Amino acid sequence: MTTTYSISDLSREFAITTRAIRFYEDKGLLSPERRGQARIYSSGDRTRLKLILRGKRLGLSLEESREIIDMYNPGGSNTGQLNTLIGKIRERKSLLQQQLRDIEGMMGDLDAAEARCLQALQSSENTVNTL
Repeated sequence: MTTTYSISDLSREFAITTRAIRFYEDKGLLSPERRGQARIYSSGDRTRLKLILRGKRLGLSLEESREIIDMYNPGGSNTGQLNTLIGKIRERKSLLQQQLRDIEGMMGDLDAAEARCLQALQSSENTVNTL
């Protein structure tokens, strides 16, 4: 007997809304069975959801996650999938490193502007005190 999950089960387990799960379904990332109005998710759907959320945390788009998840080949070589994931991780790291450099530069600019403002305030207070 295979394990199945309701939308509420997955929502609780992954701490996401049922609306988010339905969104992933609408995008074709999940394909639950239907029993009347109820959605019945398989272990495969649960794994896909886990991978989608992991990709989201890594900064991957849904399309990038879909591409990588769809490359999985049970029982076969997943070298292509892993190389694609490594490439996406390296792209994301590069982008974040550039953003970090930009933030550090902006922090330096803000520190300099703050120092000039403090110096101007001190100069104006000295001018007032000498009158």
